[in-house]
Amino acid sequence: MEIQVTPNDTKLFKQIAKAAKQLDAAVYVIGGFVRDKLLNRPTKDIDIVTNKDGIALANAVAETFIPKPSVQVFKNFGTAQIKLPHIEVEFVGARKESYTPSSRKPIVTNGTIEDDQNRRDFTINAMAISLNENDYGSLIDPFNGITDLYNKTIRTPLAPEITFSDDPLRMLRAIRFATQLNFTIEPNTFAGIKAQANRITIISKERIIDELNKIILTKKPSIGFYLLNEVGLLALIFPEFVALSGAEYVDNKGHKDNFVHTLQVLDNICNATNDLWVRWAAILHDIGKPKSKRYEQGRGFTFHGHEVIGAKMVPKIFEKMKLPLNEKMKLVQKLVLMHLRPISLTKENITDSAIRRLLYEAGDDFEALMMLCNADITSKNKEKVIKFLSNFELVKQKCKDVEARDQVRNWQPPISGEQIMQALNLVPGREVGILKMAIKDAILDGVIENNYEAAFNYMQLQAAQLDIKQS
Repeated sequence: MEIQVTPNDTKLFKQIAKAAKQLDAAVYVIGGFVRDKLLNRPTKDIDIVTNKDGIALANAVAETFIPKPSVQVFKNFGTAQIKLPHIEVEFVGARKESYTPSSRKPIVTNGTIEDDQNRRDFTINAMAISLNENDYGSLIDPFNGITDLYNKTIRTPLAPEITFSDDPLRMLRAIRFATQLNFTIEPNTFAGIKAQANRITIISKERIIDELNKIILTKKPSIGFYLLNEVGLLALIFPEFVALSGAEYVDNKGHKDNFVHTLQVLDNICNATNDLWVRWAAILHDIGKPKSKRYEQGRGFTFHGHEVIGAKMVPKIFEKMKLPLNEKMKLVQKLVLMHLRPISLTKENITDSAIRRLLYEAGDDFEALMMLCNADITSKNKEKVIKFLSNFELVKQKCKDVEARDQVRNWQPPISGEQIMQALNLVPGREVGILKMAIKDAILDGVIENNYEAAFNYMQLQAAQLDIKQS
């Protein structure tokens, strides 16, 4: 393995080395940059560690640029950051860290490069490159991380119980790196995660969800979820998902394992989109099934209304996991609520009315909904999958045809509530809502044309039939 550095990297390293020499400081590139360059992966940031003051070194490096970039200082952490056009550079003094059993906040003291490497999470992240004059470019690899990199292995530099006890988030990071890089977690390290899984409860929800989202954004996130479940972490951070596990049989009638199915759907949708929130919709689309599961004599297991139950669960899950409670949550909730609608259209004669309603209610989220539904078609029976996908293609084509003709996505009825009140001399109230809904339904069902005149005449007819009196 060779480190593939760019001309920009080389120029930057020379500037850092020069500034460090002026401060009589030893300096090293460490961690993820070294790992990713050896793997020929793109890098967004560089970590620089020095045996002196990291903030002072950052300021000295900034002076070597014209124009001088700003230095962002994080005094509480003893770090500083310079954002350059091609990369972000973070500077820190080498340090030791120790933790008390009940705290996630380390006691930090100054240390050597060896101390700093000892505190790293994994051997593949503990490698450093010297930028010092006497051994410039040398790889400093006390834990043989390059061999683990070659063998695609995640291993802690110290005993797993020490590494994970110091910072329990590292257990999630191990699984995240295994998922991202398609690496295997070394057996002792894996056993260490199992043994200390309960310690994850002292980690903040914000740090946990950051790692979980990184797993979800990988090419095949099911790898990470299966690992999280196996070591016991998933039950602690996302018990609602674990509740999907298992298949039950009564009188030889059973249902599929919804945990396995959901992870198939998640992997499927990852082939179609990198959108984190659409991927979250895949994770949560069947989350209401455990609460809705019933056994009906002669029919077997049913999950009636699981989409409604699941949609109601979404805000609570987002709040508990410190996910955003904004339009992103609302998108996930909407997709969970609607995920059965397009699929149901494959099982009946598709009417224009049903298509119009689907397009209208999905609006801007129609493509995301169709991606989710497409991903939701899973079965061990390949012929069944092919048949469902074929039928679903017919639905998609029908939607395309109806939208081209009727343009009902994000459509607004041609007569507003204000116009209804003015025409019938009504005050705001229930009657106005009833008439608005009647006009909308009539247009979507094809009863009247989509224009003001037809809507106005229908409004008057409905007002007379419903005996809505003018005020």
